[in-house]
Amino acid sequence: MRNFLQKTAQLTFLIAALFTFLGTDQDVRFQTLGHKVKCICGGCNQVLLECNHVGCSYSDRMRGELASYVERGDSDDLTLQAFVQKYGPTVLIAPTTTGFNRVAWVMPYLVLVLGLTTVVLIARTWKTRPQIIPVGGTGRVSNLELERYREQARKDTEV
Repeated sequence: MRNFLQKTAQLTFLIAALFTFLGTDQDVRFQTLGHKVKCICGGCNQVLLECNHVGCSYSDRMRGELASYVERGDSDDLTLQAFVQKYGPTVLIAPTTTGFNRVAWVMPYLVLVLGLTTVVLIARTWKTRPQIIPVGGTGRVSNLELERYREQARKDTEV
């Protein structure tokens, strides 16, 4: 009997610990939505739940609004739309993937690919460009000419 009571107490403790550390569904939703929205105070651009400005009047109010939406049971999309309608589309951490906002997702990768392609094409063009060899010469500079050029450079730069 003592063993049974001990096992029951351990199981109860384990269940209580799980609920304490994992939190409720509303806590998880609050955390998830709070990391999809940013604080609109003075240009800090920090995640709403991580805004640490001293005396920030926006973050407390916005956290309260978020908590009320979560407690009411509004869907995630409806909650985010309410924030967008109240504070504008810049309140979202990541732009939506609909309409013109797709460009915000596609353009950086497109520019990277176009830039790399341009660099490769220019390098190939330079590599395959024919060398210009003077008429009647081998295209090389003799040691005597090289010394003459070096002497002229020394005179011009006075080194």
